[in-house]
Amino acid sequence: MTSTNSPIIVAQDLTLSLGEGDGRVDILRGISLTVHQGETLALLGPSGSGKSSLLAVLAGLERASGGTLQVGGQDFVGLSEDALATARRGRIGIVLQAFHLLPTMTALENVATPMELAGMVDAMPRAAAELQAVGLGPRLNHYPAQLSGGEQQRVAIARALAPRPALLFADEPTGNLDHANGLGVADLLFARAAEAGAALVMVTHDEALASRCGRIVRLSDGLIASDERA
Repeated sequence: MTSTNSPIIVAQDLTLSLGEGDGRVDILRGISLTVHQGETLALLGPSGSGKSSLLAVLAGLERASGGTLQVGGQDFVGLSEDALATARRGRIGIVLQAFHLLPTMTALENVATPMELAGMVDAMPRAAAELQAVGLGPRLNHYPAQLSGGEQQRVAIARALAPRPALLFADEPTGNLDHANGLGVADLLFARAAEAGAALVMVTHDEALASRCGRIVRLSDGLIASDERA
């Protein structure tokens, strides 16, 4: 879906470099990108092209070396680490290839705890409703070890979307799943993001998955090689 709403991400000439001197590696070499509310965007490119690094910078998980970045109207380049964490909380959802569920917590607790830490008073009922929405109503009190890979990724999606973020990032969200589970998780990710009205920015190597987005941005050697809308 291409949105006509206002921009939620405005990046200008973003750079990311690691190391210094002869050991310096330039990962992002000047990325300018605008993403609008409700838009679905796939980041494609070969390994080492910078797509996961770009997602990490846009999500506030990695600090850019240069350029400007406004996310939800906030200056992500100028914020401190603590301020970035506060800016992400409740406003940005992140789904990664590794599920990152806490093994000693049930599915319900994994979804509710981040909201409780953010001070949301309705964390438990909201978590239960989101797990119900992703088809895990009967599995609320199961621990990650008692869930399949597909079910664990559904918990991760519920955790990302339960706070109703305006922006959802996904980095190879089906990468650890077999084909059938991957399709199911992809369907769920698009459906829940659309229902929430969230913009979705997704890193993938899967052309078929990318084609489901309204926009495909291809990276090469830390630069945008092409930017196409469906």
